[in-house]
Amino acid sequence: MKLSEVRVEGGWKIPTDSLAKAAHPCALLSCMGENYSKDTAMDVAIGVFREMNRRDLAEELLDEMVKEHKQKYKEHVVQGFLRYKEVNSCPGENVSIRSRFTSLSISRKPGSKREAAGIGHGCADTSNGAATITAQTLFNPDEDGQTPQVVVLVGAPGMGKTMTVRKVMVEWGEGTIYTQFDYIFCIDCKDIALPKEASVVDLVSRCCPQRRVPVGKILEDQKRILFILDGFEALGFALVQPKEELSSDPGAVKPLETTLMSLLKKTLLPESSLLITTRPMALQGLGQCLEGEDYMEIVGFSRATREEYFHRYFGNDHKANAAFGFARANEILYSLCGIPIMSWTVCTILKQELRKGKDLMECSKGTTWMSVFYLSWLVKHRGRDSPWDLQRFLLKLCSLAADGIWKHKVLFEEKEIKARGLDQPDLLPLFLNEEIPRKGADHGNIYSFTHLHLQEFFAAMSYVLEDDVEVVGGSRGITKDINVLLESYSESRQDLNVTVRFLFGLASRESREYMDNAIGCRTSPRAKEELLRWLQGRHRGSSQPGQGRRLSRLDAFHFLFEMNDESFAQRALGAFTGVDLQDTKLTLYDQMALSFCIRQWPGLGSVTLQGCSFQQQDPKYEVAASPPMPRGSVPCSSCPSDAGAHHGPIAEQQHQELHSPIDGLCRALQQPGSDLRVLRLQWCRLPESCCAALAALLAQHRSLERLELGDTALGDRGVRLLCQGLRQPGCCLRVLRLRYSRLTSACCKDLAAVLGTSPCLEELDLSFSEGLRDAGVELLCQGLQQRSCRLQTLRLGSCRLTGACCRALAAGTPPLTCLDLSDNELGADGVLQLCRQLRSPSCPLRALGLSTAALPQDALQDLAALRELKPGLEVGDLLEQDAPQTGAMARLPFHRGALPGRRGPPSLRRGALL
Repeated sequence: MKLSEVRVEGGWKIPTDSLAKAAHPCALLSCMGENYSKDTAMDVAIGVFREMNRRDLAEELLDEMVKEHKQKYKEHVVQGFLRYKEVNSCPGENVSIRSRFTSLSISRKPGSKREAAGIGHGCADTSNGAATITAQTLFNPDEDGQTPQVVVLVGAPGMGKTMTVRKVMVEWGEGTIYTQFDYIFCIDCKDIALPKEASVVDLVSRCCPQRRVPVGKILEDQKRILFILDGFEALGFALVQPKEELSSDPGAVKPLETTLMSLLKKTLLPESSLLITTRPMALQGLGQCLEGEDYMEIVGFSRATREEYFHRYFGNDHKANAAFGFARANEILYSLCGIPIMSWTVCTILKQELRKGKDLMECSKGTTWMSVFYLSWLVKHRGRDSPWDLQRFLLKLCSLAADGIWKHKVLFEEKEIKARGLDQPDLLPLFLNEEIPRKGADHGNIYSFTHLHLQEFFAAMSYVLEDDVEVVGGSRGITKDINVLLESYSESRQDLNVTVRFLFGLASRESREYMDNAIGCRTSPRAKEELLRWLQGRHRGSSQPGQGRRLSRLDAFHFLFEMNDESFAQRALGAFTGVDLQDTKLTLYDQMALSFCIRQWPGLGSVTLQGCSFQQQDPKYEVAASPPMPRGSVPCSSCPSDAGAHHGPIAEQQHQELHSPIDGLCRALQQPGSDLRVLRLQWCRLPESCCAALAALLAQHRSLERLELGDTALGDRGVRLLCQGLRQPGCCLRVLRLRYSRLTSACCKDLAAVLGTSPCLEELDLSFSEGLRDAGVELLCQGLQQRSCRLQTLRLGSCRLTGACCRALAAGTPPLTCLDLSDNELGADGVLQLCRQLRSPSCPLRALGLSTAALPQDALQDLAALRELKPGLEVGDLLEQDAPQTGAMARLPFHRGALPGRRGPPSLRRGALL
């Protein structure tokens, strides 16, 4: 047979004379290579073999062609799915799925079928016994050894369904997963370019890069083919097709919905596998046309994978740790980060803050801003409804959310959704999860918000959204009066805290402008003034006689921090003069909120924290390198020096201890214009590391007159550092109280140097420093004897002193007007030495603290004689009753009950005043 007589589709393109000369195989190959592409040449060769009745060779060549096509297709898949463009990314800035994808928690209930599929609430920490699987194991056999043929992967918007599909496609293309499938074809149901009519052959060809696709050969082995329908709900067509209209011919061109329904109903390629990703809204329709399917739900990031995502997003451990530390410090935000799109939102915003060089401890982007940004992402994925439609829908949605919050309700029946006019297929699935009822249930579908905190966010929106449209349907029983919400929270409804916090955030100018410009939602400006009046009014009566009004509720600081409006905060705080917090565990986010308010509070005169604990940042998650202290705040070599001052150690120590528990608080207190006069940190268990920040504060803050520290672990080393701040020219401290501070005599030399040089210090209280002993007092007296000493009150109650220290005290008392030695066993000799000094007319002492219960008669007679000589002198137990909060005394390591020979705790033993 001559080649020119062989029928070739399209005819021979090789010139006849060349074809006639191609008698040798090599010559034929050369002619074909010159006139055909490789694929066409293969087609020609296969056609030739068939004409020659050498079908064995044709099939062998076709198998080789399919094998080569499969390899090229896999390369095409990897190239097409590996990189993607994120929302708001710059032109040409694409992200690799390898570097970004983080494993998602996927839940499959045992024996899961449609009736068992339930949609969760955006929390990956499931505890209902559901098996947790991964994207790589979706088609693994179950506990009964059955391999699923149809898997429906359900997830709310932003849960990572499409990212999971990308990961599956790339890893299959690289040959690491799903090797049981020769081909995986992904059909993007959100693609607006999908044809109105198509056959399965057409859909497969659309997925392939080559012009000539051996579709027939590919489809022969159906069991080794997986079709992925990503975003199934976007198709939007009815899933009801008469059986006779369904197709069984892969090559038959039908309306797209008919072809896809034929795949779902298994009239087309019945042995192929299906992976369908969808939002919950499409589950009910899918359940009517699928059989034997497994339902699995993406429930988001677990606690461990949240941190992994931050590291993958930033690609820099330092920045990732800083951002994750910020998110983890905010309990609400950290919980929301279980939703993948919310983690992306937080990372995107914090990346911008870090790029600006901002300290995340002072980040102005709170939970509300993150949620507003998330809302804008949802809105961008809605249908083509008008902004007017969106405004009306959000009014109804927010009314539903508020109704649920008031009634402690998170699940809503289908009839409620319809009654409120929320059954809009383009909008409802963006905001609410849909749960299909179990078979036999007597109710319709059940709806819920993706996360409880998001329901609280939308509930807060109901109080600020403009409602100049028609009355919101189904809003009976719910008022939009902000004052009702605020007063209910103040009186009894503490569960409304997060809603109120969101309300403050939504009332900010930044949030209002963004909602209007980026989302198209109009919000009312009136809420701001109502919030201000409520915030100032709820703290009436929160002060003691003769003192200014104090803020004693931590939530007020959170509300102001959430709004992050400096002028509003200054107006709100202007009515108060102090902070008074007791028995509070201050988380990192609490500290951020408190520091923000202090920086906006020029009239702040006193800060009192009693029984409070400070959560300390794990060094791994340092939110940001703290900015350097203002020049002059830390003693340095350029500062004027006093005798005995050591500037190097304080600067070095402050650098080493920069992230002490109170570092953020002290930085905030150093703001220019601060009028702070009193700082009390009592029963807060402060460690030695806090002294660097306190020393810097003392050195700079000229208005600070009183520092009280109690129940601390400052120790001698910490006090030495503190003393270097006290010796600086900028320090104007008048009262220093270091009660229960674990001090020994080793620190007294530094304290004595302060007494001899400080022009302002008038009172020093070292009570309950049982390690001080007589040796420490003798060192202190060296400072008292300095002519420059201005000290008037020295309190050494319960320091385990004996009469041995009284000689030094008698010599050093001239500048003192009050000396408290209560709860010390001085003995008769010690008391007699003090009495001799006190009889001097030049002695200015007006109060002497002594425990007289165990004194002998001769010592009591001397004291009585002294009382007659100086009737204005007060003698008795002066130990102040500033007992710690309940249980705090038991925490003190040095509180071991009474000393040997004592009858009870020092705070309960008081001798009669003579």
